Order: sequence, then C-alpha cells, then structure tokens
Amino acid sequence: QVQLVESGGGSVQSGGSLRLSCAYSLSILSTNVMGWYRQAPGKERGLVAALSIDGRTYYADSVKGRFTISRDNAKKTLYLQMSSLKPEDTAMYYCAASPLWSDYETGMDYWGKGTLVTVSS
Repeated sequence: QVQLVESGGGSVQSGGSLRLSCAYSLSILSTNVMGWYRQAPGKERGLVAALSIDGRTYYADSVKGRFTISRDNAKKTLYLQMSSLKPEDTAMYYCAASPLWSDYETGMDYWGKGTLVTVSS
C-alpha cells in the first residue's frame, strides 16, 4: 500500500516559490522523524530538511533561510515551503519517514516516489 505521496512539484522561475506536500498513512511511531530529500540529474540523493515529532529540525546549508519544513499531524501531511528558488534547486524531491531521529542521517525506512521541481533562470 502507498504510504507516502508527494505533490506540489512543478516548474517555476528563479526567485519563485513552491510548497511541496507529502500525505502519509504511517503510524505516528513510524514518523518520529520526517524529511525531504532531493536528487538532481547525475547526482546522489541528499537531505534537504528533517523534522522530528518534537520539533527538532535540520536543514542543509544550501537551503537554510529559504526552505521551511513543517507538518500537520492531524492531516498527516508533511510540507516543504520553498522560497527564493534557484536553478540549482532543480531536482526530484522525495518525502521520507522513520522511527528514530538519527535515521535522517543513517537511512530512512519509508520513502515516497517523488515530485519533480524545475527552476528556470
């Protein structure tokens, strides 16, 4: 069964904004940490931002001050608000979830299929 479904990707010009959403059907224990990762063509997938159930956050240096991760537990949805987008933000963005905070570094248990973000100059 599908457990993480991303949406909100699209094409935007440099300097624009997008909000990604990830609807999940996992238990609260399986989503103690949730995160957004991205993979650009020809590059490895990397962490963009992570958020714990108790509010701890992590952001990659490249997105600090421009992206904000948040979640609505009642709606079981994770968000990524992206502002001041740059062409180098172009990538497939993936939502992920896992039981342990440290999993955002070591490996998340659950993954969505991704949503594509394209930023043109």
